Amino acid sequence: MSIPKKITLSTTLAVVIFLFACSVSATTITVSKNGPVKTISAALLLANPSDTLLVTSGEYAEGNILVNKKITIIGDNFPVIDGKEEGEIFTVTADDVHFSGLQIQGSGLSFLEENAGIKLKEVKNCSITNCKFLNNFFAVYLAKAADCTIENNFIKGESVREVTSGNGIHLWYCRDITIINNQILNHRDGIYFEFVRNGKIQNNYSKGNLRYGLHFMYSDSCEYANNTFEQNGAGVAVMYTKNVLMKENHFINNWGTTSYGILLKDISDSKIERNIIDQNSVGLYMEGCGRVTISNNTFSKNGWALKLMANSMDNYFYDNNFIANAFDVSTNSRQNFNTFSKNYWAAYKGYDLNNDGYGDVPFRPVTMFSMIIESQPTALILLHSLFIDMMNIAESIIPAITPKALTDSQPRMRPAL
Repeated sequence: MSIPKKITLSTTLAVVIFLFACSVSATTITVSKNGPVKTISAALLLANPSDTLLVTSGEYAEGNILVNKKITIIGDNFPVIDGKEEGEIFTVTADDVHFSGLQIQGSGLSFLEENAGIKLKEVKNCSITNCKFLNNFFAVYLAKAADCTIENNFIKGESVREVTSGNGIHLWYCRDITIINNQILNHRDGIYFEFVRNGKIQNNYSKGNLRYGLHFMYSDSCEYANNTFEQNGAGVAVMYTKNVLMKENHFINNWGTTSYGILLKDISDSKIERNIIDQNSVGLYMEGCGRVTISNNTFSKNGWALKLMANSMDNYFYDNNFIANAFDVSTNSRQNFNTFSKNYWAAYKGYDLNNDGYGDVPFRPVTMFSMIIESQPTALILLHSLFIDMMNIAESIIPAITPKALTDSQPRMRPAL
């Protein structure tokens, strides 16, 4: 039986399409100072979508490089892409663009433009991995981007003043962004989120930034885990946001007159758990917060472990450790609308007659002296004086100015694990 003619033609057409697809498969274009293609811009003009640009070692100063097609740019031995402090370096306007192995430096300072080492504009499925960013105004900037990954990058600025410095990793109006295993030093904010949804920040190290190690606003349903924020103007600021999970982070050595390990303002329906909050001026500051659960954290060696403002309500503190803080809890109100339960307080002097692991006498973590400091900060010079110790003891027995309702009815006798 003969094969029908129309089937024969269809089969032939399929073979032709397959052979054509093979002939235009992705290729690698080498960029080299000594080769036929000497610049990244020239390689981009030659490249087809899905091609790879392999940039060899050397220095390339090309001004602003526009990436407007699906492409992968890989550096061999960290070639230097230098903006010479004049404008933006890479501007990406295509989906599926990937950078790896480059040293990108010298995006220009501007008071009108947010010049970046790499800027992703209204794109998706892009990645920036294993790159070095040195002395850029903004290092990595994402605007209206989605499903992108920023991973294993070293980012270092030379910030001296906030007004002349940008952020290490800056996100505006983005969704589903993963920021993982980056080291960010000496920018204005290490990481900045504004109008972000479903962002994930994991295993980053943010140190020495002028303002915040992490700063985010209006960014719901985000997760921050296993990061370290050290010696920043303040560790982390979270504002006007809900459904945030912050777990297993380290907030350490953020000192100054307005420094915090964590600053929360107008936050709701969120969780802060299993964090280390150590040696900060204020460990955790909460203003206008509601329905936040704070559990299994360790507050140690802070000036104030917790500053809880009167307009924060329905928050739940349990299984936390408060160890060697100058003040465990401070508030500006005699009222309390929050719950403290089963926390460990190193300052607790009670007893446990039934050996259930919890004190038989409730603990009042707010001292008279901490209330005085709220209205008279200069009185701090009297800290640890005998007179102040006597006042605090008397207040703990017969409360006069401290909030009567702010007590832990089941203080732990030993630290929570």
